[in-house]
Amino acid sequence: MSGKKPVYLTQKGLDELKAELDDLINVKRPANIQSIKEARALGDLSENADYDAARNEQAVLEGRIKKIEQMLENYEIIEETAKDKVGLGTTVSIRYIDEDDETDEYMIVGSQEADPFASKISNESPIAQALMNHKVGEIVTVESPNGSYQVEITEIK
Repeated sequence: MSGKKPVYLTQKGLDELKAELDDLINVKRPANIQSIKEARALGDLSENADYDAARNEQAVLEGRIKKIEQMLENYEIIEETAKDKVGLGTTVSIRYIDEDDETDEYMIVGSQEADPFASKISNESPIAQALMNHKVGEIVTVESPNGSYQVEITEIK
């Protein structure tokens, strides 16, 4: 391993990255190469919008391929852990300790898989860092850019 920080992935996240890389290399890259060839055949490249678009797409494709390959060189699978403490790969239910007692549920994943709209938060986020290694019933203080607040861990799955 290089001195880089590992990319934490669930098995599902790893499978999705491998599938995306396969699609980029075996489907999208050849289609893009064909688009470049067809645009080049049209002649003058200085005013060829199709050629420019295909070259821009090529840059995006190659950048994403390189990023995924780097992630796959330096990943660690998030192992299923005992569900008595919050950790990578666990789903945690919390109750905000304030006037509205709102509740939320989050899965704690590596930063590459984080998707707040799917309730997947990065292990590097302030709330995940505060919850890590704590147990059901514990109240923890979350230090956020907007000030600190408290949450109670109500369930760990």
